[in-house]
Order: sequence, then structure tokens, then C-alpha cells
Amino acid sequence: MDHLDTLRCFVAVAEAGGFAPAARSLGRSPAAITRAIAALEARLGVLLLQRSTRVVRLTEAGERFLGDCRPVLADLHEAEQAARGAQAQVQGQLSITAPQMFGICHVAPIVQDFLAAHPRVQARTLFVNWLVNLLDEGMDVAVRIAHLPDSGLTALPVGALRRLMVASPAYLARYGEPRHPGELSSHRAIGISRDARAVAPWAFKDGVSAQPQICWISNSNEVDIAAAEAGLGLTRCLAYQAAAGLQAGRLRIVLAAHEPPPVPVHIVYPAGRRAPAKVRAFVAFARERLAQVPVLQGRGLEPESEGRKTD
Repeated sequence: MDHLDTLRCFVAVAEAGGFAPAARSLGRSPAAITRAIAALEARLGVLLLQRSTRVVRLTEAGERFLGDCRPVLADLHEAEQAARGAQAQVQGQLSITAPQMFGICHVAPIVQDFLAAHPRVQARTLFVNWLVNLLDEGMDVAVRIAHLPDSGLTALPVGALRRLMVASPAYLARYGEPRHPGELSSHRAIGISRDARAVAPWAFKDGVSAQPQICWISNSNEVDIAAAEAGLGLTRCLAYQAAAGLQAGRLRIVLAAHEPPPVPVHIVYPAGRRAPAKVRAFVAFARERLAQVPVLQGRGLEPESEGRKTD
């Protein structure tokens, strides 16, 4: 029996006026209650109860201790009830992280609609282009665009993103369209790097790599896409990053036959089925919505004029 149990036994004896009725109320044997009170008195070094054959009375120390115990046990009970409620009800603060551009484009609208449907939930979002440790940063849910290592987290697949090379029609008209990665050495390109320094050779399927002439290095996918749309060169990106430009005809996909395999997208969260109701509800909501995003299913990259022709 732990210390909190002995406190509960003491309060039950004091309120019931005896060991036997306290034992009945707690579902314990009178002997177990007697041992608990004895252990508590030994721990405190003070007599809490005066026993006789017919009655049990609190000592002066017992009266003071009872007054101190009641609010402690009441607070504990309230905390336990709150925890059970958080587990069962969709309420409280929900923390979500995702890559920056993907979070702004695709996760933020989902969060907005989820909050509208669940007014007792408050959201905190962290959209950044580095890996966030969920436990260290106090995050409930992450959207990860990557091949995931084994971990204790639950990961639900929602699709995959093509890894594209794109350029503007104006650039391709001026410099020609490469037909093989080996031709990239004569082409200008915009590269991305977390620290805006060196750019690694561009990888293609079957282990092929190539190094174009990098004319601009940035740490922002938005900057790279805008530069490509302006005709400054080729750039690499994930499908969702170029979707608007491709649909509007500002960009075209280059070397599609040489694309590396798509990158999987997962919703990741700790605790699995033991997760609080707010987490389980959001994961189900976000999974359904993300599964409907065309670029996550390999679609939605055609120019709008072509889309209308096929309708």
C-alpha cells in the first residue's frame, strides 16, 4: 500500500468513526486498514487515532492532520478526473508541427477547420524546416515528409510527393530542354541549402547524379520557385511546392523519366491508442483531409488548360 493509500485509509476511518465501516467503504479488510494506520503513525511518529473497544477518536494531532489531508486528496481527485476528461474529451491545447511551406499550404487550413469543429481545442503550430523532436518540444502531432526511421512513435501514411525538376517555359525556350541528367552541366540552376552555402549534386533514379551550374543558392523553397518562374534556371523541389506554378503554366517539369522515387508523407504522433482524444480526433481529421490532396496522390500537376480538356 503506497503513501496516498494510507492517507485515504486515515481519512476514511476518521469520517466513518471506525475501522470496520472504513474498510467496507474502501473495499478492504479491517486488518489491512489497521496496518495502514499503524504504518502512517509510525511514519509520522505521532498518534493520530485513540482506539477503544467501542469507538475511535481523533487525537489533537489527528484533527490537524485530517484538515491537511482532505484538500490534498481533493486536489488529487480533481487532477485525476481532469486527466480522465482530457483522455476522453476533445479539448485542451493541441500542438502540431510540419515543414514550413507544407504547413502553411496544407496543414494550416486543416487546423483552421478542426478548431471550427471543436471550439474547446486551442492550437499551437510550429512550421519549420528542421526535424522537431515531439517529446522534447512538447508537440502532439507532426507531419513528416521523409523516409522514417524506426521509433516508438505511431506513423500513418497519407501519400507521397514526387521529387521534380522544373523550369519556366521562357528558360527552356532560350536554353533548350535537357533530355538526360548528363546534359545538366551546361544548364543554369537555382539550388537550396539550409545554410545557403554548398549545394550537393542533384540525384536522380538508379543512382545517377549531376551538377548543373548553380547561379543562386537560397535556404527557401519559395525563393527557388520564384526564381525558376522568373526564368533564371532549373530548380529541384517537391511536387506541392511547384503545383501552383505548374497548373498556371509558369513552370514545366523537366526530366520526368529520371525522377528519383517519391518521398512518403506521414502523420506522426506518440502514444498510439493511448493518445488523448484531441490528438486522436485531429489525426483522424487530418488523415482524411490529406488523403484528398491531389499532389500527395501523384496528381494535380497538369496545366489548368489540360485539366479542363480532360474534364
